[in-house]
Order: sequence, then structure tokens, then C-alpha cells
Amino acid sequence: MTGVKNLQQAANSDEERSKSGHLADYREQIESQRDLAREKQSGRGKRSAYDRVIALLDDDSFTELDPFVRHRATQFGMEKSQPFGDGVVTGFGEIDGRQVAAFSQDFSVFGGSLGEAYAEKMIKLMDLAERYGCPIIGINDSAGARIQEGVEGLAGYGEVFFRNVRASGVVPQISIIAGPCAGGAVYSPAMTDFIFMVEGIGQMFITGPDVIKTVTGETVTMEDLGGAATHSQTSGVAHFTATDEDDLNEQVRHLLSFLPSNNLDDAPYFPPDDDPMRESEDLDRTVPENANRPYDMHEVLGEVLDEGEFLEVQQQHAANVIAGFGRLDGHSVGVVANQPNVLAGTLDIAASIKAARFIRTCDAFNIPIVTFVDVPGFLPGLDQEYNGIIRHGSKLLYAYAEATVPKITVITRKAYGGAYVVMCSKHIGADFNVAWPTAEIAVMGPSAAVGLVFRRELAEAVDPEARRSELVDQYEDLFASPYQAASRGYIDDVISPRSTRPWL
Repeated sequence: MTGVKNLQQAANSDEERSKSGHLADYREQIESQRDLAREKQSGRGKRSAYDRVIALLDDDSFTELDPFVRHRATQFGMEKSQPFGDGVVTGFGEIDGRQVAAFSQDFSVFGGSLGEAYAEKMIKLMDLAERYGCPIIGINDSAGARIQEGVEGLAGYGEVFFRNVRASGVVPQISIIAGPCAGGAVYSPAMTDFIFMVEGIGQMFITGPDVIKTVTGETVTMEDLGGAATHSQTSGVAHFTATDEDDLNEQVRHLLSFLPSNNLDDAPYFPPDDDPMRESEDLDRTVPENANRPYDMHEVLGEVLDEGEFLEVQQQHAANVIAGFGRLDGHSVGVVANQPNVLAGTLDIAASIKAARFIRTCDAFNIPIVTFVDVPGFLPGLDQEYNGIIRHGSKLLYAYAEATVPKITVITRKAYGGAYVVMCSKHIGADFNVAWPTAEIAVMGPSAAVGLVFRRELAEAVDPEARRSELVDQYEDLFASPYQAASRGYIDDVISPRSTRPWL
């Protein structure tokens, strides 16, 4: 019996060694595949999909899911090439000690194209992230649906899109465009909260240059069609651009420092070194005496926010409105501000869409909104009217009225007409509104108002210009000062500019 027992133990030991050997063989194959991916991607000036995740996350924090998954396709000779992971790396890790879900598309495997098994990996990750309440970060580098798998790829995209929508406003979703993304590969990023693009290597477009050339006869490069400059400046699709992948990782980590992990959590709190009661005499000199002279609203934000830190969103797009994140007394706040330096701070279609989307993001993730107002109105013009300024402008109105987070408004100078109402006025649900003594709150600017109301009197005046100046002064005193609005309770207080930070 002893001999039989020893033989059985030896057999079990051999079986265990055999199983361990299989695992070691598989791991070796996976590592060899990663080395090949590194070689291919380095030739394109890019990191491999796996290395991108490792570089983004905290050291030694990444746990990969489904590294052994392979596609099941047999058409077009696909059964002869079944790489591990099927072209996407998925898993969980940490950024600054906070859990995140991450996926990274591998362009070295079938051009990063999405097939059935690939989609199943992404779906599993997104479902778990929503269940656990952690941000989803996607590194996109994909040619789109995998043609060799037919409708399975399209079905997979649909399942991913559905989860983008389901997770919207529940957990932050961040997309990184770090390669050429075409067709179906761009719809998922478009539904996420923030898009980062890496200059020179990241492109997004529905149809590529070849298709456009065939259909319309237009000739365009991939970079001009869908590069970082195009989408950060012209289309507004991209929220941030990075010079390289290291810069990208720093920016993503910075953004996450302002965001909660989900819609039930608070954003991270950072004890400030900046005194919350600090006054700034510079603010008393920021607004020019001449109401028609511009100034840079960034200077105001720099004096008000903790340490002057401000992360601007869509900085290069619709620059007549500023949107971004800062902190007050260590707490994250979303900031929306008119920019007098660009188009006099008027609201146009692009600015309305930009601000409305940002406001809704803040509202979804419990981030208070502070609005700085210097707006002479909506931008006039045929182009604006023909392209729907009425409809798009109302999106901003709707976003402010709908938001349930704390909303505070500071009027620094002009607040004219409908734009005054739209820019988080008391009338559409702002919690607290204050104005600087330089504020002009009126139906329209004093000069224009006098021209309309006193048109006949001015035409008959002996000295029209002198009479106009006199009437403008009267109008400003009666209707355009902050004290008229304050007397009605539309403004909670008129404060010295220097005391803006303590008041907030």
C-alpha cells in the first residue's frame, strides 16, 4: 500500500508540475506578444497598449482581467492568428490611491479593431466599474469594427455604447485618443465626459481621407481632418490636448483630482495653504473704467481660486466663455465665466454648447458652480441665427435651471438683456448672487437704450451729443447700476472686488 501511495503522490506531483508548466508557457507567450507590440508601436512613436496602462496608473497597482481571452472567428483565415487578449488590455488599478477601471486598445493586433471577444472584455470592465463606482479611463487606438467578424463587431459596439450611456453621470468617463480612431471607434469617446488627444499621433473621424476623396473629391490629411488641433480648436470634440504621452498622463491625473469617483461621492478635498479670507487689491483695478475696454477674466480667477490653480476645459474652443475646475478652501468647484477679451464676452452657439455641457457635468458629480458674469448679450449675425442660436442658447439656460448643485454668481461688469438672465441669474435658480460696484445690469447697454428710448428727443436737440451723454448718465444711474437690482433682491449684495474670495 505504501508503494501505491508513493506512486500516486508522484503522479499528482507530475500533474501539478505539468499544469504549472502550462501556465508558465502561456505567460511566456503573453510576454512575447507584449514585446512584439512594443516593437511595432515604438516604430509609430507610441507606447504599447499594456505599457500605456502601466504608465498611467500608480506603480504596481494594475490587475489585468482576461489576458487569456482570444477571438473565436474562423473566416478569412482568422483561425490562424489568435493572439492573447484579442487586441485590448482591460483591468483595474489606482491613480493617487483611488480605484479606476482602464482599458487600452492594442493597434498592433488587427489594428486595434473591435470584435466579439474584444467587446466582451470591455463590457465586463464597464459593468464592474459602474457596479463598484469607479471612473472608467479608455485609451483609444483603433481602426473601428473588425471587418472579418462581420455583424458581431457592430453588435459589440452597440453594447459598449449602451454602457457609455448607462454610466453617464454615474461614474466619470475619460477617453484618451492616442492613435487613429475611425468609424465606430469614435462614438464611444464622444459619449464620455472628457476627451484627451495626443498631438501628432491621435486622430478622430467618422470617415477617413480616402472615403472623403472618393465621395466629395476633397483632399485632406488625417491630421487636418481629425487631429488634436482640429478637434480642440474647430470642432470642440476634444477637451484637452497633450504634447506627448507623459504630458497626457499628468493631465489625466490632474483632472481626476477634481472629480469624485462616482455621483454619490464627494470630490477629493485638499487642505489649502491659501487663506480663504485672503483679499486681493488687484481685483479693485481689474475692470477698466471705460466699459468698452476688454480685460482678461483669467486674472480674476487667478486671484480668487486657491493658489490661483485653474484647470481649463476646452481652452482653445469657444474662448469667449471660460469653463474649468478650481478649488475654494480646498473644495472642488466648477467655474464658468464670460471672457471680455474674446468677442467682448458675448455668447454664441459654440460658447453656449460648451458652457451647458460643462454645467451638466458638474451637476452630475455634485460639484458646485461659480459663475463670473461680464456679458453684453448674445452674438448677433446671420450665421448665428441660421445655425440655431435660439435653440443652442437655450441649452445654457436649461443647464443652469436644471442644475441642483450650489450655484453662486458674481457679476463683474456687464449683464445685459437675455444673456443676464441666462448666466445663472437669481431668476433661474442661482442660490447666491453678488455684483461688483462696476456692474451694469440692464435690458441693454446705456448708449443703445438711450438711442432707442430718446430717438426723437435726440434728433431735435440743439447739441445731440451733449444731450446723449446726459441721458446716458441718467440711464446708468436709474437702470444700469447694481443697486437697482439689489433693491429688488435680484442681487444679494454689492461687494468690493477685493473681497470676492472671502465672500465666496
